[in-house]
Amino acid sequence: MSLLTNLRSYFIRFKLALTNPRKRSRIYNKYLGIRIGSGARLLGKIHFGSEPFLIEIGDNVTITHGVSFVTHDGGVEIFRKEFPGINVFGKIVVGNNVFIGIKSIILPGVTIGSNVVIAAGSVVTRNIPDNVVAGGVPARVIESINEYKTKCLENAV
Repeated sequence: MSLLTNLRSYFIRFKLALTNPRKRSRIYNKYLGIRIGSGARLLGKIHFGSEPFLIEIGDNVTITHGVSFVTHDGGVEIFRKEFPGINVFGKIVVGNNVFIGIKSIILPGVTIGSNVVIAAGSVVTRNIPDNVVAGGVPARVIESINEYKTKCLENAV
């Protein structure tokens, strides 16, 4: 890495450390090209991959610490001798009113619907529909958002 690249990286991290979680989206948008809707909360360190401009995040989304967005398939490296310059990329789209739990991984080409909870530690390998809770490795639909709401209300303090 060049000195200029290192300085830019340190500058972005410094600004993020001093910024309110609701305002961090402006920094990610300005310096990395991520499209982030209003009311987003970005908590802790989030990895936006090598092509952050391929990520689109809706309104009122919460992304927690350690979440990784992977916008490329690095496995194609094994084909480089046969196909020099091969690359596989995929856009990631996150709908409105979504919560993505700690240390989840979102893979290329995935769309997460609106009103969705992604459980902590999930690996999202395929599209997730609206109004569900999804989790696991690979992530699958666990229950509807209404079932989740009922459980939360029963257990709320």
